[in-house]
Amino acid sequence: MMRILVVDDEPDLIESVQLGLTLQWREIEVLGATNGDMALEMVEREAPDVVLLDIGLPGRDGFDVLRELRTFSDVPVVMLTARDDAMDKVKGLELGADDYVTKPFNHLELMARVRAVLRRHDMPAPASRTPSFHSGDLEVDFARQEVRLGGERVELTPTEYKLLYHLVRNAGHVLPHATLLAKVWGRDYMDETDYVRVYIRRLRDKLGDDPDHPHFIETERRLGYRFLAPR
Repeated sequence: MMRILVVDDEPDLIESVQLGLTLQWREIEVLGATNGDMALEMVEREAPDVVLLDIGLPGRDGFDVLRELRTFSDVPVVMLTARDDAMDKVKGLELGADDYVTKPFNHLELMARVRAVLRRHDMPAPASRTPSFHSGDLEVDFARQEVRLGGERVELTPTEYKLLYHLVRNAGHVLPHATLLAKVWGRDYMDETDYVRVYIRRLRDKLGDDPDHPHFIETERRLGYRFLAPR
C-alpha cells in the first residue's frame, strides 16, 4: 500500500488531493496534516512513501518543516506553492526537496510528479561493466553504487548519485543541461535547469569541491558541466 502524506492548512485541498489520487491510483492511502508539527509527527509515526508539503503553512512554514524533516528522514518531498517563484523553488531544492508543483494543479499533473519522484528514488543508476572510477582520492564504485572520498563513504541521495554517475561516465566531456535533465530527471523536466544547478551545488558540497578551483566538476557557462578527466 502506497502512503502519501499531504501537508496543507486547507482541509478542502487535502480532501481534493485524496479524492483525485485514489480515483486514479490503486492501493494508495492519502494521509493529511494541517500544520508542520503534525506533519513531522506523522512522518515519524506513519512512515509515508512521499510527502506533499505546502510552503505557506501557518506558524512554521514549509521550509522550516522541510529543514527539520531532513534531519531524520530522506522520504521524497514534493513542495506545493501558490506562487511560481524561482527563488522559492531553488530554496526548497537546496533544503532537500525532490520536486515542486505550483498551485493550482490538476490531479494528473500531481500524480505524474509523484510517480516521477518515486521512480528516481527506486530506480538504480544504470549498471556499468567498469568496476569503479578513481579521480584523486575520489572513488565511485559502480557495482555497489557507493562513493568514497579519502576512504570515507559519501552519503548521496539516489538523484545525486545518478547525476554523479553520468558525469563520471563521461569524464572529460561537457554534458549539456538538457542531457543531464533527460538522463537523471526525465524528459518532462527539460526546462528545469534550476534542478541541475542546485544538485551540482549539493554534489560539490559533499565532495568538498570548490567551483572556482574545481578538482572534480567544472562549469561550462551556458552549456553544462564537465567532470574533469583523472590526471
